[in-house]
Amino acid sequence: MNKDLMSTLAQCAAACNHCAVSCLQEDNVKMMVDCIRLDLDCAAICKAALDYISRDSRYAGDILQQCAKICRDCGEECNKHEAEHCKMCAEACFKCAEACEQQVNV
Repeated sequence: MNKDLMSTLAQCAAACNHCAVSCLQEDNVKMMVDCIRLDLDCAAICKAALDYISRDSRYAGDILQQCAKICRDCGEECNKHEAEHCKMCAEACFKCAEACEQQVNV
């Protein structure tokens, strides 16, 4: 069980949830719709990946590959916005994507 990866996944899920809620408070919420959706998807896949890893599932690698893709997409979307919560989320997403890819390529 990779505790560093598990911590990174949990931190990314938390950052994405925080970003989604913060986006809902922005003046132009309609502009944030894609960001909010990706935040929710990313948080969900990070939590799922955490579950698969913690029980040493044979499908953990498959989930981590999908997690890396969604984290990267979420990070790219968040980077389009100036809000501080989006920048922090993007950083957490890119870190998580790299950690997932490293684990898959072991």
